[in-house]
Amino acid sequence: MLFIPAIDIIDGQCVRLRQGDYSNKTIYHTDPLTVAKELEQAGVTHLHLVDLDGARARHIVNDQVLRRITRQTKLTVDFGGGIQSWRDLTRALESGASQVTVGSVAARNREVMLEWLDQYGPERLILGADAKDGYIAVHGWEETTDLPVAKFVTEYVEAGIQYVVCTDVARDGMLTGPATELYRQLLQAHPNLKLIASGGVSSYDDLEELRAAGLYGAIVGKAMYEGRIDARRAHLLCGSSQPLTNQ
Repeated sequence: MLFIPAIDIIDGQCVRLRQGDYSNKTIYHTDPLTVAKELEQAGVTHLHLVDLDGARARHIVNDQVLRRITRQTKLTVDFGGGIQSWRDLTRALESGASQVTVGSVAARNREVMLEWLDQYGPERLILGADAKDGYIAVHGWEETTDLPVAKFVTEYVEAGIQYVVCTDVARDGMLTGPATELYRQLLQAHPNLKLIASGGVSSYDDLEELRAAGLYGAIVGKAMYEGRIDARRAHLLCGSSQPLTNQ
């Protein structure tokens, strides 16, 4: 399983929100590039980079941060937040993103999402399935749709999607444990899906639980920034056969 640190950006700074609440943020570093370089030095290979300003503005805002990180590190970066148009998608890829996470467009405009999938292929696009009370949330989690998460994922898997990032909004930034049962249900329905967990991871035990459930990757933010999980250790253990434990 991949250990995937998260860097969320507001005003060019590395932050974390609680349950997607923009009024409840913690700034962890003023320079995301410095954080990315430290993660690379720790042996991490993948990074989840989220433009929270872009998610709210509904267009990319922090593509320069993406460009700096991809030009000055060798990290494999997936980028999300504010991808609302061909222009946004192109900017993200041209700025060095290996993959782009698309959530709001996928929920609101299936035709456009399918065009992007046809144009760029399933290796470049990640479906963002942000769950709020069992339904898909969009636009920085400020709106909830009437789309059930399981149905949303199934319809896109049938259309060719291979990668899905699923975030339980209620758990994000709360350190209350991941939505493992939801992930098990999705993987039971789609055994070959490359499912990436996001939200709630607070310990090595949580990572072990996700790995045992068959997750392709686990995104970790707050637990890492607050010292509960060490990036170097988590990266090594997630990719090994050793048990993940807090002991």
